[in-house]
Amino acid sequence: MIYLAIITSLCASIFLTFSLKVLSYLHFIKWNPVGYTKRLDILESSHPLIQWLFLVIVIFLITLILYFIMQFVELVPAFITSLVIGGILALICEWVIFDLPAELKSFKKLSIPFIVTVIITARFVFETATFHYRAHSERNKLPYKDSVIK
Repeated sequence: MIYLAIITSLCASIFLTFSLKVLSYLHFIKWNPVGYTKRLDILESSHPLIQWLFLVIVIFLITLILYFIMQFVELVPAFITSLVIGGILALICEWVIFDLPAELKSFKKLSIPFIVTVIITARFVFETATFHYRAHSERNKLPYKDSVIK
């Protein structure tokens, strides 16, 4: 199970990082995905590849934690949880990046493609976690009822 969590989180983090690069290149987001280096004064003088690699590692850790948390939430459909949690994470990210005030005018500055990309990544992670948890629990069940004598 841990192997599947690591592979899923790695794929999700690579996809999200690549998507951030494409969104930045096409000017769908008005911020630099590796701009955290200047804001936090870490890795500022290092090679851009190292900055992107650090971003992949941070996204990997976040998706791995979310994978393990969402693995045990079976009652709520993954579509709803990915929509809510992914949307909230994307809104919080852009709110912190832009340092926006809590006003309705601030919603106009948010990037819809970024929010959709985060929601798609969250859906991938949550659906995979739920599927593998159910498959693992089904594997341990007997193919017949307990009352049947064999």
